[in-house]
Amino acid sequence: MSAIQASSVQATYERMKVLLHNVVPDVELQIKAELVYEINRLKIEKNAIILGHNYMEPALFHTIPDFVGDSLALSRMAAQTDKDIIVFCGVEFMAETAKILNPNKTVLIPAPSVGCSLASSITAQDVRDLKAQFPGVPVVTYINTYADVKAECDICCTSGNAVAVVESLGSDTIIFIPDEYLAKNVAQETGKRIIIPSMQKNGATSNIQLTEPGTYDFIGWHGRCEVHEKFTVQDIQAVRAQFPLVEILAHPECSPEVVSASDFSGSTTAMIRRVETSQAPQFLLLTECAMGDNIIAANPDKEMLRLCSVRCPHMNQITLEDTLDALRFNRYEVTVPEDIRIRAARSVERMIAIG
Repeated sequence: MSAIQASSVQATYERMKVLLHNVVPDVELQIKAELVYEINRLKIEKNAIILGHNYMEPALFHTIPDFVGDSLALSRMAAQTDKDIIVFCGVEFMAETAKILNPNKTVLIPAPSVGCSLASSITAQDVRDLKAQFPGVPVVTYINTYADVKAECDICCTSGNAVAVVESLGSDTIIFIPDEYLAKNVAQETGKRIIIPSMQKNGATSNIQLTEPGTYDFIGWHGRCEVHEKFTVQDIQAVRAQFPLVEILAHPECSPEVVSASDFSGSTTAMIRRVETSQAPQFLLLTECAMGDNIIAANPDKEMLRLCSVRCPHMNQITLEDTLDALRFNRYEVTVPEDIRIRAARSVERMIAIG
């Protein structure tokens, strides 16, 4: 390492230390400062942009992304960028969305096979089966799905704009997939009745069974986030017993019972804004726990309680080391077949237009 590089790495470390000293051990900051410096240098050299989801670990989240946010915010940034390379520090469906919106750009994801329990819970064939069972009913798909599923749907949504998307359709009946809990929470907020059909598959065909025909407005699905489904009302009661003035914020992928027992529910961006503006003495976030560390780093005056027994095993695969290799070796490139991309783009662009 040259003297100039060493000086720049030291300066990077000093900046990281100011922001992250209360959430990342100093020995880790010293090691990661060199990675951060090299990533930021290569990003300029290769005319790349780095997008970082709110669930990235603090040493990455607060150092290398050009933009951070939730799925909706990052989709917008992906649609607007003029850079040649997009490095998406998130899971595979997010990087796919960036490629859907930027077919002529190189989209990289730092780790291979970075999945999602929600995205894996439904297939394009499942959507086709639903549409055959309920012809003419518009299909809303959560952004947490793969491109071939988006291609079968009318419009996408995120947890931040799901209600606005549903209301924009002006339809008495809506298929809302794949997150069971998000669908139930949106149905409750919009005053709709929801049913989750059961599926009986015989070979290549599926028979969708409704237990209460004629008593529904929403047709949901049985997908769940493997992190958010683990939070319980009993967790909330235990925390409130010890900290009676705590403000509890739940992601809409939590169960309706957990959302109802919380003080606030919203997207990751909405949760961050709530913490920044609320005067509560303590906060508890019911979401992926890396985000709590990111908020602590940016808001050292806020007291965050910890209920962090689960990290997303997929988000946790994205590291500074792998992000550096993604830029060095142009790996791992995300591709979407053009016929699927064109149809999926319509669903994503309709979502972005609603905001």
